[in-house]
Amino acid sequence: MRIITVKCLDDNFSYILINEESNNACVIDPGESKPIIDIILKEKLNLKYILNTHHHGDHVGGNLDLKDKFNCSVIGFNKDKDNIPGINIFVKDKELYQNNDFEFTTYHTPGHTKGHVIFHFHIQNLLFTGDTLFSLGCGRIFEGSYDQMFNSLKLIKNFSKDTLIYFGHEYTFQNSKFCSHHDPNNNKLKNKILEITDKLKNNVPTTPTYLKEELDCNIFLKCKDLSSFSKLRELKDNF
Repeated sequence: MRIITVKCLDDNFSYILINEESNNACVIDPGESKPIIDIILKEKLNLKYILNTHHHGDHVGGNLDLKDKFNCSVIGFNKDKDNIPGINIFVKDKELYQNNDFEFTTYHTPGHTKGHVIFHFHIQNLLFTGDTLFSLGCGRIFEGSYDQMFNSLKLIKNFSKDTLIYFGHEYTFQNSKFCSHHDPNNNKLKNKILEITDKLKNNVPTTPTYLKEELDCNIFLKCKDLSSFSKLRELKDNF
């Protein structure tokens, strides 16, 4: 499977996943349609599916245009179905979804929103985390609770350490400042910041990241209890 990272809007990432045998594709969190359409046409792909991690406009803004143009299906969490434009395939928590091109399991990760989910493509060991987990950060608490977000991150921490994390926004450099402020003696973090800086200097996205690196460097994943997580998340909101 081939993955194309697409920059959308100001700092969003969308992802086009391609089955290279069939040339069929799915797109995850199309914040807008134009950059997706441009790549689909250029690469001569057959867009079959849209997957949405949650209903915020910067993750679903391209749904209806893409569905209308390519007659593709929109897949989302069954408990978020009233909020996702064009949804017509409903998946449940921990449900394995399979078709001839793609295979993934959906996990409910509330916190950022009540109906947020992540998608694990277990054959390739890829995890698309939307706005639950970023590199060196995690999502703001909008609809859910600190407790929900803390438990959602605990769920992600239990995936294998070599899982590749594809996240929803290019927040990594700003997140690194916060992690460095609260974990100044972390040499692994210092090395990761050097890598991040080099990528951004060369206009290379900081996605994906390995879960192992996040466990070593992401201050939110290093929290041992809800109280310390909640305090850090509040501090980050005003950092």
